[in-house]
Amino acid sequence: MWILAAVSLLVALVALLLAVVGLRRTRSASPRQAVDALPEDVHGLRQEVAALKTESADALRHLAVVRYDAFGDVGGHLSWSLALLDDAGHGVVLTSIHGRSDARTYAKNITGWTSEQQLSPEEEEAIAHARP
Repeated sequence: MWILAAVSLLVALVALLLAVVGLRRTRSASPRQAVDALPEDVHGLRQEVAALKTESADALRHLAVVRYDAFGDVGGHLSWSLALLDDAGHGVVLTSIHGRSDARTYAKNITGWTSEQQLSPEEEEAIAHARP
């Protein structure tokens, strides 16, 4: 009986020793594998960020609104000019002139932060505020 207990204890100690050695190997292999895979992940993330920057360059993300009174007899700053531009300064300026009896809306193309059409001071101000 004592012999059987001693053999069982010896087998249990060997199994415990093998488990500890296997656990140490597993722990030491995992960080190496993660570090080896890291450059691929970083490279992929850099490519994704570059693609997103390229896509967002054409987005109309620079904007500004200027509100004002177009006529002396109409108050409340109901007239406005809105600049919608991308990173290169291409886009549009929308202007709404509010009078007593009517309101008119205008759109002017903007290329490289300027326009071939004559801009009002308020439209130029909207473009200046939208420019980063």
